[in-house]
Amino acid sequence: MEYRELSNGVRMPVIGYGVFQIPPERTERCVRDALEVGYRLIDTAQAYGNEPGVGKAIRESGIDRGEVFVTSKVWVSNMNYERAKASIDASLETMGLDHIDLMLLHQAYGDYHGAWRALEEAYHDGKLRAIGVSNFYPARLMDMCAFAEIPPMVNQVETHVFCESGCVRFHVG
Repeated sequence: MEYRELSNGVRMPVIGYGVFQIPPERTERCVRDALEVGYRLIDTAQAYGNEPGVGKAIRESGIDRGEVFVTSKVWVSNMNYERAKASIDASLETMGLDHIDLMLLHQAYGDYHGAWRALEEAYHDGKLRAIGVSNFYPARLMDMCAFAEIPPMVNQVETHVFCESGCVRFHVG
């Protein structure tokens, strides 16, 4: 497996298995299968509704938790300090994990600055090993970097062969 080192020294696999649009009742099996064939990065989000299956598959996989990199995302309805803070704890509880390797703000809506403060706090508390953003356009990303105590370590953006010209690739730094 190839890895990239984030700005805080955390190593992140360059290829992962995303569970977007996998029904909750199939998520556990799909993640278990992904882990069995060698995936070590699992990407989920609060909005996908399948964090429980992700967590259960990881906990029951027999693979050391330190070897599985879990990414989740705070949904736009939680974009302020209080709701983001509660949603981070809810994701940890829902997945049954003691930490999330990378937590992202899903999109730049609402009070994303307040939500970012919640990510920074959870990072300092050891609940999150790395923090970043998802689907942030350059102006919002620059705004976030200027505001943040801890600059985003990742900007995850969609890319695939059917993606229109606005898509770029997954950036780590």
